[in-house]
Amino acid sequence: MPSPTAGPTRPCRSRLSYAAATLGVIVLGLASRRYPGLFPAFLGKFPGDALWALTVFLGWGMVLPAARTRNLVALALGTSAAIEFSQLYQAPWINAIRSTTPGHLVLGSTFSWLDLIAYAVGIAVGITVETLQKTNRGRHG
Repeated sequence: MPSPTAGPTRPCRSRLSYAAATLGVIVLGLASRRYPGLFPAFLGKFPGDALWALTVFLGWGMVLPAARTRNLVALALGTSAAIEFSQLYQAPWINAIRSTTPGHLVLGSTFSWLDLIAYAVGIAVGITVETLQKTNRGRHG
């Protein structure tokens, strides 16, 4: 029984659910690059970028299951922006990492301000899903 002096508790995220969601988003993100027709052509590579940032958001949620959503947003935006701005640094050692498939998927290669917008969209999807889940838990639990 919780202590009467204990503060309000926040429901913890399920690490297993977040791991499964992360895996699903990674598969969808890879598919978006492999099968460009999966999303409307006018969106270009931006669905993949948004999904990448959603993966970062979910990853932080898995690592910090009791964190407030706003803290995950700050971490995901910070991580995404740091990776994007790191693309302005073009040294042989990091370009060698970026030239590998895993390196390119994680670090990208070319800086674009538009990618930052795509990242914000992906993270907004994460916020929306969390908000909907909290609302549903409140109704059913």
